Amino acid sequence: QVQLEESGGGLVQAGGSLRLSCSASGGTFSRYAMGWFRQAPGKEREFVAAISRMGVQTNVADSVKGRFTISRDNAKNMVYLQMNSLKPEDTAVYYCAARSTNSASPDVIMYGYWGQGTQVTVFS
Repeated sequence: QVQLEESGGGLVQAGGSLRLSCSASGGTFSRYAMGWFRQAPGKEREFVAAISRMGVQTNVADSVKGRFTISRDNAKNMVYLQMNSLKPEDTAVYYCAARSTNSASPDVIMYGYWGQGTQVTVFS
């Protein structure tokens, strides 16, 4: 069973960048498709980006397309979310998630493993 831990969140001015990292342990990392989701106060958790087991397939939400990039390093058991041109509406808790199939699904209920989240706050 895989355990996930996010890092890299923080406070950033609009237009700035952050890179989130997610470390996985306790499982064979390359067996899992990985995703990033976010949840703002009072809102439902929403899809941000996902990547297949070997990184061949990626899927990015329209709201962040062209600004956010997901990547993974299976040798290091890590998945990353590079966030550029940040906007105040990107403010949320960001969660790393894993699912034991290959598809980079945007569906939150398809992910069985979750980290604790990391806060990202973008101010104008």
